[in-house]
Amino acid sequence: MNGSRWIVALVGVLALGVGFELGSAVGQQSPPMDNKGLDAKVESTIDLAPDMPGYQLRIRTITFEPGGVAGFHSHKERPAFAYILQGSLTELRQGGYSKTLGPGGIITESRDVEHWAENRGGAKVVLVGVDIVNP
Repeated sequence: MNGSRWIVALVGVLALGVGFELGSAVGQQSPPMDNKGLDAKVESTIDLAPDMPGYQLRIRTITFEPGGVAGFHSHKERPAFAYILQGSLTELRQGGYSKTLGPGGIITESRDVEHWAENRGGAKVVLVGVDIVNP
């Protein structure tokens, strides 16, 4: 009798664990694919030829309005840095990664980064983005 109670308890705990995992999976939404409330102004570019023909080093001022979103994107072909000047920006990645950065914060966007960003606050976010592009 004690053995069957132990099995019932084990099955109950396993079912509870599966329920939590299923709830987590259902709770994770697909990342946004489109930009919203976002303005990116190219400040300057430098041609990287002859060492890197066809590529430019680019610097932009990027502004997120409250509720603004930079949709899901990859940096496989466009490594970059983003330096937060004003406001707080939340960087998100699939799998649950989330990091909120304020003024002075840096987002390193190496070739293996696939992410999106959201302005979840009530104030404008302004950042400087520096990247290598093949226009």
